[in-house]
Amino acid sequence: MGKGRVEAFSDGVIAIIITIMVLELKVPHVASWEALKPLIPVFLCYIMSFIYIGIYWNNHHHLYHAVKKVNGQVLWANLHLLFWLSLVPFVTAWMGENHYESLPAAFYGFVLLMSGFAYELQVNRLFAIHDKDSALVMTLKRDYKGAASVAIYLAAISLSFWSPYLACSLYILVAILWLIPNRRLEKEMSQGA
Repeated sequence: MGKGRVEAFSDGVIAIIITIMVLELKVPHVASWEALKPLIPVFLCYIMSFIYIGIYWNNHHHLYHAVKKVNGQVLWANLHLLFWLSLVPFVTAWMGENHYESLPAAFYGFVLLMSGFAYELQVNRLFAIHDKDSALVMTLKRDYKGAASVAIYLAAISLSFWSPYLACSLYILVAILWLIPNRRLEKEMSQGA
């Protein structure tokens, strides 16, 4: 089974997710700086979520560049990832509208955590159908950023009930970890191109 449809479908869903997020930004009815003030938390949430969706899109692109084949399990794992990513607009709006209160901040972290698990599940399903010495497996088999992300998400979710702003700073920390794509995978892509 070819990988092209997985990539095209995922790109489309991710584009829709970004579109939904921007539509959640409500335009003020007054043309003043004061009218923008209440939108600052919503906009900051949007920026963080846009970066997260961008990271997933970028990593998905790099991942599928190294993929040679997919099967039904990979398709379902990809849908699982897209499900969790599709909740990002909801938790973004909820957290922004409620000015980073505890429960929305915790739920935001939960969606990020589950998105991370879903991405790892997809990678593991891809490992299962590729040779152990394939470029895909060799470049992604040691995932320290993934393990660190899980630990930080769990800490942030717990922390959100004490200090939601500190929890959000940990979500930002995870995003910073992932802003630079896997260098080993990029090197493999450039050699294979």
